[in-house]
Amino acid sequence: MNTTFCWIILVLAGCMEVAFTFCLGKTKSAIGHELWYWWGGFLIALCLSMFLMAKASEHLPIGTVYPVWTGIGAVGAVLVGIVFFHEPATFWRVFFITTLILSIIGLKVLG
Repeated sequence: MNTTFCWIILVLAGCMEVAFTFCLGKTKSAIGHELWYWWGGFLIALCLSMFLMAKASEHLPIGTVYPVWTGIGAVGAVLVGIVFFHEPATFWRVFFITTLILSIIGLKVLG
């Protein structure tokens, strides 16, 4: 498996982390069958995220894989919160998310 494909897998793993965060957020307002669908989506996205992260770590250093996966999830969770759950987009939240993104890029460049 080439390195570019491993990075694609890692980004997909991070996107699945964002997906399970979104599903978790939706469970707060869901009831009945809808609640179970969101929990099902959460579990599926969680399992896919872990599986894809494990696959990426077979060929990329775990010291890079885990922080990138976590960073994608953290940035994505904040963006999902702002866009879909109407959480505040304060200066400091945006500032620290930006520094997190720059740190992820730094890991990629140095890794």
